[in-house]
Amino acid sequence: MLRWTITFIVLALIAGVLGFGGIAASAAGIAKVLFFIFLVLFVISLITGRKKIG
Repeated sequence: MLRWTITFIVLALIAGVLGFGGIAASAAGIAKVLFFIFLVLFVISLITGRKKIG
């Protein structure tokens, strides 16, 4: 998930430099959504991973 976020951020930066404003905004928006999904899943995995058996 984090790899996709980084991919879309790089795509947004390249598109922004080349002057494709709409594509850059879309890629940045997708990267933002994926980043927040990654954060939520990371926090959930930290919470559930701390359970010790026995």
